[in-house]
Amino acid sequence: MSTSESLTKASLLTNLLTPKNKTRLGTWDIRTLYESSRSAQVAKEMRRYKLKVLGLSETRWNGSGQTRLVSGETVVYSGHEDEDHKHTQGVAIMMSPEATNALIAWEPVSPRLIAARFNAKGRKTTLIQCYAPTNAATDEEAQIDKSPKRYIKIVMGDMNAKVGTENKERELTMGKNEIGIINENGELFADFCAFNDLIIGGTIFSHKDIHKTSWTSPDGKTKNQIDHITVSRKWIRSLMD
Repeated sequence: MSTSESLTKASLLTNLLTPKNKTRLGTWDIRTLYESSRSAQVAKEMRRYKLKVLGLSETRWNGSGQTRLVSGETVVYSGHEDEDHKHTQGVAIMMSPEATNALIAWEPVSPRLIAARFNAKGRKTTLIQCYAPTNAATDEEAQIDKSPKRYIKIVMGDMNAKVGTENKERELTMGKNEIGIINENGELFADFCAFNDLIIGGTIFSHKDIHKTSWTSPDGKTKNQIDHITVSRKWIRSLMD
């Protein structure tokens, strides 16, 4: 786990990710950050939605590191170790200045996984951002195992997993407000959440289907909800729509 440059500041209590204060989180599959001005565009949208922490999938940045944008946001990222590798995959976490001050440590696990720990008043938080990792969840499991038991755990990102609307025998893991029929990755993802006592947040809030989908095929005919935010079930009452 890499120590953040703001470790001293992180020792101070913050209002980030606490039950009494709203903290907006998001996860987007942005297809690429490997274009001029793209980071600034994403940061602008992040501020427009008043997000404190934004998980990013398919950033296509190689290597790993931490960078600060001119607008004040900080980005920690994880990609292919070989800088000459074809620019594919990649994950990152973009943070507001407040979230950056609360950052305790972060770890670039792989081109599909990055983990960060945040200080907060009452309970610290482990956040894991993923990019379609469900076929081999070993790294996810390892990161959750590393997280202290008292930490709030959030796992989010593009899981490439459809969990469907049927939650029989999965009532503790998900609600019925998904779309479509569960697929193989959805089965694996639901099992992963059940084993780690996580609940799939997007399935418990009622919305029109048009507001549920997070992926559309190029021909516009197929729409799925494959991006998810999960949280420790113990803290589900703190999760807002």
